[in-house]
Amino acid sequence: MKSIDVPISEYSNFNATYISAVDSTLDLIEGLEKSKEELVLFLKSIPIDKFEYRYAEGKWTIKDIIQHIIDAERIFSYRALRISRNDITPLVGFDENDYVNNANAHDRNFEDLLNEMKLVRETTILLFKSFSIEQLLRIGTASNYLVSVRAIGFVILGHQLHHFKVIKERYL
Repeated sequence: MKSIDVPISEYSNFNATYISAVDSTLDLIEGLEKSKEELVLFLKSIPIDKFEYRYAEGKWTIKDIIQHIIDAERIFSYRALRISRNDITPLVGFDENDYVNNANAHDRNFEDLLNEMKLVRETTILLFKSFSIEQLLRIGTASNYLVSVRAIGFVILGHQLHHFKVIKERYL
């Protein structure tokens, strides 16, 4: 299943930005696996002294961004799990700034953040591998918008790409 197979009716305009960033030739599972390797290589290429850098007052550090990617992926995966299991309860959004402000990423070392990110991605891959086609096509409500399980998978990929682009443009 590729991102090009997911109709716009299965996700919000906000998520369209993330989904459109994903290589449309990649299968979802292949993309999740490939992006895990790219994540590790990219993060390891960043000079260690950059991890606490803020390009402007009040902006996140690279450590904050890594923690945000971890937190968001957990939330996205939870949403996918609930929707895949036919849970029709509308799922609320989350305030990413509150999460970052309360995550204490600055107190963590890079290796711990990297290991956690790898493990979270591995569990995401296993979760999406476990879904049947029927489950991937299920649609629920998250953050007041309809979204399919498969669209959430591509949002996870695009969200990572978005933050890599931000890091490259504003931090390095």
